[in-house]
Amino acid sequence: MHALCVLSLIALASLDAHAAAFTLSEAQKSEALRVGTSSITREAFDAEWRVSNGAGESVTVLTPFHRLAIAARHAAFKDEPLKPSEPDRVLRQDSNRLVLWVHLRGRHESFARFYAPRLIAGTRQIKPAFVQNERTAARQEDGVYVARCVYGFPIQDLNGRSRVELSVADSDGRDVSRFSIDLSMMR
Repeated sequence: MHALCVLSLIALASLDAHAAAFTLSEAQKSEALRVGTSSITREAFDAEWRVSNGAGESVTVLTPFHRLAIAARHAAFKDEPLKPSEPDRVLRQDSNRLVLWVHLRGRHESFARFYAPRLIAGTRQIKPAFVQNERTAARQEDGVYVARCVYGFPIQDLNGRSRVELSVADSDGRDVSRFSIDLSMMR
């Protein structure tokens, strides 16, 4: 009986380890800094937070852990340690938002200018608190344009185990791109 209780607690702890945290404990902050600092030798450092769709588009999910790891990675590339106040400053920035960096593909340079994103969580549709669509997309060698957009969504209706869908619609309200995002697979 005692062994069963211990196994149950371990299983519950491992579920939390595999869920995005919107608020980091001191141990999670230390782990994010360690991951970011040691990532300078790994090309696929942010694969955990990147989701692609079948159209060759991608979204990068900036959880607090990921934001802190990126800050530590940049500091490591400069060979400068983060200042003691820097981790808290990074975490305060966008603290109530789930930020998504989205790369979308289109046929002309201003295709994404009026795109409207929404996050679908079960039956709820969450409107963004912040939208920055690229006005002039970059032309790729294959003639397709890629727009880098940034979307911020309030986190009050989300938790670290949420499975959500990012839907991006054109100015006529037609869905032009979709991404399935499983926050439980991210730190």
